[in-house]
Amino acid sequence: MFGNKKDENKSKQVKSTPSSKAGLNSLVVGTSVKGEIFAESDIRIDGTLIGKIECKGKLILGAEGRIDGEIVCQDAIIVGTIKGKLKVNNLLVVKEAAMIDGDVFTDQLNVESGAVFNVSCVMGSQKIKTIKGAV
Repeated sequence: MFGNKKDENKSKQVKSTPSSKAGLNSLVVGTSVKGEIFAESDIRIDGTLIGKIECKGKLILGAEGRIDGEIVCQDAIIVGTIKGKLKVNNLLVVKEAAMIDGDVFTDQLNVESGAVFNVSCVMGSQKIKTIKGAV
């Protein structure tokens, strides 16, 4: 009632984050990449990657997605196919349609019934320090 108009306007200001931190990277169906990908934010892969991916956020591998190589990320949701090494600092969720063949290192693991999970797996609260400055 007796408040200052300037004070009311200050409380309504919204801070925005840079789009590079809040964005979602995507590799769509029909796209194939051979090499290395480094993502500062979350990434969704519905295409094919042959090589290495390092992601400071969450990796989502869609049903059509395939990765042959090495993955390092904070969290992961896997629906597609992985052949190689998967290092997840926090939670790895393996959905029922997923197929993973290789080595898995993660802190927490959730594997749904029906998933193909042919791996050697190391779990624990250890932090994987291969992402520069992310952990």
